[in-house]
Amino acid sequence: MATIKDVAALAGISYTTVSHVVNKTRPVSEEVRVKVEAAIKTLDYVPSAVARSLKAKTTATIGLLVPNSLNPYFAELARGIEDYCERNGYCVILCNSDDNPDKQRNYLRVLLEKRIDGLIVASAGGDSSLAQGLAGVRTPMVIVDRGLEGVDVDLVRIDHEYGAYLATRHLLELGHRDIATISGPTTTSVAQMRLAGFCRALTDAGIEVPRERMLESDFTSTGGYNAAAILLERNPPSAIFAANDMIGIGVLRAAAERNIRVPTQLSVIGFDDIQMSRYVYPALTTVGQSILQLGEMAAEVLLRRIAKPQLSTEQRIVTPSIVMRESTAPLAGVFAEYR
Repeated sequence: MATIKDVAALAGISYTTVSHVVNKTRPVSEEVRVKVEAAIKTLDYVPSAVARSLKAKTTATIGLLVPNSLNPYFAELARGIEDYCERNGYCVILCNSDDNPDKQRNYLRVLLEKRIDGLIVASAGGDSSLAQGLAGVRTPMVIVDRGLEGVDVDLVRIDHEYGAYLATRHLLELGHRDIATISGPTTTSVAQMRLAGFCRALTDAGIEVPRERMLESDFTSTGGYNAAAILLERNPPSAIFAANDMIGIGVLRAAAERNIRVPTQLSVIGFDDIQMSRYVYPALTTVGQSILQLGEMAAEVLLRRIAKPQLSTEQRIVTPSIVMRESTAPLAGVFAEYR
């Protein structure tokens, strides 16, 4: 691999001058610049990113820590972050912790050792050790989707409580009263807020939900499928609010296996509006906001923080809306054949 001294030798000038051309740290004559660029092209020379970062005190690199890259939500979020950073001259290093606290801490250490310019953390929400690890980090940082207690940094997230309230109210407006929910792990703040929104909507409607209609799962299709199997086995509800779209997709599968028609016999609504929710059958009614745009917003806030570290801490709470598709319908005739 060619070095800066090889370029200098071929161009017939000092390697210090080559460095000035590459890093644009001092004006040089047009003749010298042309010689250097020709030598670089001939030798296929690639400047050392480490050396350049030491001089510039910046790496033009952003770290992104996610809990589960297999979850389409985080995949779409990462794409939005990457797109915005690429347009603004930054590269993104993606680290997937697999919901493993030890792996999460190790990746955080590795990212900080690489002298990243900024960090975006999409936390699983239930790991107190991550909050402790982030509390002393001086690198510009944005938490996206799920806040971490004790970490006073910029935050970008959906209004989880209001979104769940909207989803449940939608089912109520369709005439449903026997409504169940499958939440995410209640150790996470996201699951807690979405469950609170569900309960608030029913309380406003004067409806008390029996405990057996509120099941806890994880935020996966498998979790949704297993929980729905319990709900649909005996005395099924007329509607289910799934705390995310992956759970909702699991519910659709469980209903199909029991010959329960959605939405004529069972209405199902999810949360997040992942792209996959548009292509399952029936297409999943959901609550959300563009995940790509949420990722771009997180990246925008971080780059602003990098440019102006003295700014006050910012919180952007995005208001979700109902995305109408095919998996919800009015109550009329629900389970008429079944009951």
